[in-house]
Amino acid sequence: MYLLFAWRYFRAKKSAQAINIIAWVTTAVIGFATCCQLLVLSVYNGFEGLVQSLYSSFYTDIKIVPSKGNTFFLDQHQWNALQKNEFSENTSAIAEEKALLQHGDLQTMIKLKGVDLIHTGVAGISKKVIKGKYDIGDGDNPGMVLGLGVQQAAGVSMDPEFATEPLVVLLPKKGDNGSDPLSSLSEGFIYPKGVFMIQQEFDDIYALTNIDFVKQQTGMAANEYSAIEIKLKKGTDEQDAIAYFQKVAGVDKKVLSKFEQNSSLYKTMRLEKWFIFAVLSLILIVAAFNMISALTMLVLEKKKDIAVLKSFGAGVSQIRKIFLSEGLLLGFIGTSLGMSAAFILGWIQQKTGFIKIQGESFLIDAFPVRFLYSDFLIIFLTSMLIVLIASWLPARKAGNADMGEQL
Repeated sequence: MYLLFAWRYFRAKKSAQAINIIAWVTTAVIGFATCCQLLVLSVYNGFEGLVQSLYSSFYTDIKIVPSKGNTFFLDQHQWNALQKNEFSENTSAIAEEKALLQHGDLQTMIKLKGVDLIHTGVAGISKKVIKGKYDIGDGDNPGMVLGLGVQQAAGVSMDPEFATEPLVVLLPKKGDNGSDPLSSLSEGFIYPKGVFMIQQEFDDIYALTNIDFVKQQTGMAANEYSAIEIKLKKGTDEQDAIAYFQKVAGVDKKVLSKFEQNSSLYKTMRLEKWFIFAVLSLILIVAAFNMISALTMLVLEKKKDIAVLKSFGAGVSQIRKIFLSEGLLLGFIGTSLGMSAAFILGWIQQKTGFIKIQGESFLIDAFPVRFLYSDFLIIFLTSMLIVLIASWLPARKAGNADMGEQL
């Protein structure tokens, strides 16, 4: 019943054209605000998905690291339990250490990550090779896959027309406390085989090689590792897997999810997303002031109707609900139109990419868009809550007005 009254008041001709104008302006502002909110959040979702896909090439589903120090030990029973269980699809051993890479007169500090042959089934770095090929060799004949930034800093040529020169790698020896700094370093030769490009954060510092080479040069034991990286089977419950791996690994190790391996990045992205949402919500608050004006003028317009309704026994709460319904109706129409427009524009962007990213990009040339049901729900509820609050004051005045009172 209340919505019927609200709909009739919305459509009815008013004595003052300004009431209609303010009502439609209010609806348009609400629609514009919700359209902007949904589009911005969807673009953020698109960039978040893009970043996650890039980082997933380097970060694995599960990573086991030492609670203290740089390395830990695993006995054969633990290693078997990490490999053969209901959660793991692939399990890879890691030996990682800082190293000095020398090529002629050029030197650069890198993180040398020694991996086994199973690592290609755990992370996607092998799919990000842009020059040469993914070849880490073996302990006796190690190969190196460098990040693009490392390659440029070391001046390494991957031109197939020229013979590839071996690179010198200086690594610290484990447990060497000698007084001579040079005696605490091991020198090894390694051949560059390929170059990968994922993200500047990785490209500028990482290089991959064979785990046996890193262990030999640093003096790590056969059952000593820097980390264990695990790819989960599809459909695996992450928390159940983490609980299992933590039990197997022991209290001296930490089991990290993909989110925990780079929590600062994901937290920053989410914080930025909801900060922008809060800023755009200010547009809705501005629209709320217009709504107060429109409903107040409508109350003035319908004071005779209010008097008639009260003479027929309508109570204060019923009068309030009519004008609350009027405000909610305006808000619902504006929100629905805004979200519909955002969905259409986003869908067109997904299909055509008509809004381009300015400047050069190696990855994408148009803004990515990804819709989430939760965004639709949050925006709708936020908009309707602001509308409800804005409608309360005029509705309260309408309900409390006496029949003969000048509102």
